[in-house]
Amino acid sequence: MKYTIPDIARIVQGELLQNSTNSTYIEHLLLDSRQILFPATALFFAVKGTRHNAHEFISQLYAEGVRSFVISEKIDLKNYPEANFILVSNTLDALQALAAHHRQRFYLPVIGITGSNGKTIIKEWLYQLLREDFHIVRSPRSYNSQFGVPLSVWQIQTEHNLGIFEAGISQVGEMERLAPIVHCNIGLFTNIGEAHAAGFPNIKEKIHEKAKLFEFADIIFYCKDHTLIANEIESLNKKTFSWSQSQDADLRIIQIISNQQPEARSQTSIEAFFQNEKHQIVIPFTDAASIENAIHCWAILLHLGIEAESIQQRMAHLESVEMRLELKEAINNCILVNDSYNSDLTSLTLALNFLEQQRKKARLTLILSDILQSGENQETLYSKVAQLIAEKKINRLIAIGEAIAILKNQLPKSIESWFFPSANAFFEQFEQLNFQNEAILLKGARQFAFERIANRLALKAHKTVLEINLQNLTRNLYLYSRYLRPGVRTMAMVKAAAYGSGGAEVARLLEFQGIDYLTVAYADEGIELRKEGIHIPIMVLNPEEASFDAMRRYQLEPEIYSLKLLKAYALFSKNQNEKTLDFPIHLKLETGMHRLGFSENQLSELIHLLQAHPEIEIKSIFTHLAASEAPEHDVFTIEQLQLFEKMYEQVVETLPYRPLRHALNTAGVHRFPDWQMDMVRLGIGLYGLDNYSEFKEKLFTVLSLKATISQIHEVNPGESVGYGRRWKAERPSRIGTISIGYADGLRRAAGNGKFSVWLHGQRACIVGTVAMDMCMIDITDIPQAREGDEVEIFGENLSVWELAKVYDTIPLEVLTIISERVKRVYVQE
Repeated sequence: MKYTIPDIARIVQGELLQNSTNSTYIEHLLLDSRQILFPATALFFAVKGTRHNAHEFISQLYAEGVRSFVISEKIDLKNYPEANFILVSNTLDALQALAAHHRQRFYLPVIGITGSNGKTIIKEWLYQLLREDFHIVRSPRSYNSQFGVPLSVWQIQTEHNLGIFEAGISQVGEMERLAPIVHCNIGLFTNIGEAHAAGFPNIKEKIHEKAKLFEFADIIFYCKDHTLIANEIESLNKKTFSWSQSQDADLRIIQIISNQQPEARSQTSIEAFFQNEKHQIVIPFTDAASIENAIHCWAILLHLGIEAESIQQRMAHLESVEMRLELKEAINNCILVNDSYNSDLTSLTLALNFLEQQRKKARLTLILSDILQSGENQETLYSKVAQLIAEKKINRLIAIGEAIAILKNQLPKSIESWFFPSANAFFEQFEQLNFQNEAILLKGARQFAFERIANRLALKAHKTVLEINLQNLTRNLYLYSRYLRPGVRTMAMVKAAAYGSGGAEVARLLEFQGIDYLTVAYADEGIELRKEGIHIPIMVLNPEEASFDAMRRYQLEPEIYSLKLLKAYALFSKNQNEKTLDFPIHLKLETGMHRLGFSENQLSELIHLLQAHPEIEIKSIFTHLAASEAPEHDVFTIEQLQLFEKMYEQVVETLPYRPLRHALNTAGVHRFPDWQMDMVRLGIGLYGLDNYSEFKEKLFTVLSLKATISQIHEVNPGESVGYGRRWKAERPSRIGTISIGYADGLRRAAGNGKFSVWLHGQRACIVGTVAMDMCMIDITDIPQAREGDEVEIFGENLSVWELAKVYDTIPLEVLTIISERVKRVYVQE
C-alpha cells in the first residue's frame, strides 16, 4: 500500500508547506532520529515530549537523507530545499490518524488484546498456533503504547489475512485513541492487576478504560472468574466467549493437572467442556500464568474453527516466549546480543537498532537464519534484509539456512559473508570464523538450534547473574521526566558501576536516551566510561589532586567542594601551557548536610579565588539535600534550598555568566517541583527504587538477582543442613542447593529462615547457614522444582527492600555489595 506526501497531508488534515519530491512514496514511519532506516521512503514525525523536542533533529535527519517530515512548528524551509513538510497541530494525533486510515483500507480480521499481564505472550502464542492457517501481522515485541500501536498497524499489507495487536494504556482517555487504530473484530481481555494503576481512579475504572478497545469488536473473549472484568464485558451488549474454572461458561474448565513428579517433563493437562463435548489439551508449562494464557488461546482457536486434534498437537508444542534481547559478555572480548526467540523482518530491524548502540566495538557481526513464514516473496524479503544490513553498516554476515543463501547476490561486496546450510555446518568451521573484539547479534528461528550457538559464544561464567532490564530503566527515566518543567536538564548517577549494574552499559543507554550529564564517584570510573566511547559530560564527585591531569585528558569535570581543593586545581590550571584556557568545574555548597561543600562563611574567599583564575569555568553550582524523601523534614529541606539560592546568588553576582543550578535528587524531583531550577540529579530512582513510599510503587523493576538450583537432596526428619547444623528437618524434606553465597553478595544474615527466595511462583525459605559460594533452600512444598531451575533472590517478584530489611540496611548497600564475579546480563524488551 503506497502513500504520497499529498495523500498523507489530506489524511492527517495537515497543511502541505512544501512538496519537493512528487514521486516519493512513503513506506516507513520514523519517530526516533537515531534509528534511521531507508531514509528516502521514511516519514519522520517530529513529536514533542517532556524531555525532547524532535524538531531539533530535523537538520540532522535531512543531512542523513530523510526528506519527508510531519511537524507542528514552522521552520525555515529555505534550509531544506529538497524536503517535504506537512504542518499539523499535533504530530502524535497525525501519526494515529494515518495509522487508523491505513487500518481501514484492509478488511482482514484482527484480534485485539488488552489487560494487565500476558498480552505479549498470548499474542506470540497465537502466532505460533495459527501461523499454519494464516499470514499473520502482529505487534513487534511489546509495541502496545500510543506510539507502538500505530507503528504496529502500519505493518499491515495486502498479503496478510489476520492481525494480532496488543494495546496497553496508563491513564484515562488513551484507549479511545487506540481503538479505531486497532479496529479489532475479536477482542481479548487477559486479566487485571493493581500494578501501575496511578493513572486511574480505581480498578473498576481501569477495567472500563481498557475495555474501550472493543468498541468495534464482534466478539469478546474473557475469563468469568475475574469478576470485575466479567461485569464490564457483559455490560457491553456484545457477543462474548467466556471460560471459567468455577461456573458455567462457553469453555468450562473441569480439571487442571500439573505434573508433580520432579524427574518428569513439566506439563499440564487441561480438560474442559465445549458445546457439550469434552476436550483436552496438554501444554509444556505448569505455572498458573501460562495455564491462564493457554486457555485464552484455546478459546480463540475453538472460535476460529480449528480442529480439536490439531489444537491438541499445536498446544503440546507451544514454545516459551523470550520477550527480550539479552546482552552479555562473549568469548575473546566480544559481546553477544541474543535475540533468537523469533526471526522476522520487524524484530530484525529492532535488534539491529539495539546492536548499533554497541558501537564501542568497531566490528559488528550478524548471525542470521532463514526467516520463516513471512508471507513475502523470498526475493523481496531478502532484498529488504540486504538493505537493512547495509544501512546498519554490518561488517560481517553469517547466514544459516537454505533460503537465506539468496543474499549472496544482494549484499555489497564490502560486507564479509559466510553461508552455512545448517547449524552443524556452522560449528564445523567455528574456529575459522575467528570471533574477536566484535559485537555479535544472534537472530534466528528456533529450528536452527541457535541456543547451541549462543552457548558456544557466551563466556562461560558463574551461574549467578544480575539482570539489568534496560527497557525498565528507560521507563523510569521517562516517568521522572514527566515531572520536570520545560527546559530542566537531567544528570544521572552512574557511580559505583551504576549501583552495581555495570557503568558502561547503563551510561551508553542513558547517553542514547539524551541525558545531559553523568556523574561518577572517582576519576577512574569516568576514564573507563570515556574508553567505552561515552561522550556526554561527566562530573567527578570525589576528585583527587593526583587525577587532575587524567581528568583534563579525558574531559572529566571535577566537583570542587573545599578551598584546599580549589587552590590545588587553580595551581594545576595555571601550570598548563595550553591555548584553550577553559577548566570546567562544579561547585558544591554546604547547606545542612555537613559532609562536603563550601560553607556560607567561605564564600568571600571562594569568590576571590575564582576572580583570580578566570580560566576556571563553573559549569554548575549545587548542593546536597539531607532528607528530601522525608515529609517530617520538609521545613529543613526548604531551609536548605533557600540558603542554597542565597549562596548561589552571592557567587553569581561576581561572574559574567550564570552556571547551572541543581539541588534536587531522586525523591526531590517529584516532591519539590518548584525547586527544580536548571537541572535535577537522578540516582537510585532510575534503577527502580525511590525512598519516598508514595512514589516507589510507580517504578519499574530494573535489577534482578538470580541463581540456579545446583543439586537437590532428600533429607529425613532430624537430619541437619549446612555448617554448624543450625537447621534440622522436622519432616521428610527436599532441599535445593543454589548457586549463590556471601562471596556473591548474599550475606550470612539471610540464612537460617530469615529470608526466602522465589521459585515457581512461591517462596522457598533459606535453611541453614549461607556459605561462601552457595546456600540451601527448602523446596519440599514445590515438588516441580528441578536441578537447573532459576531462583530469584530479588527482582520482579521479591523486592530488594525485603532483603535490605533483613540486613538492617538500605537497598543501595544491597546492590553495591554484589560481587564482580556475578555476571551482569542486560536485557531489552
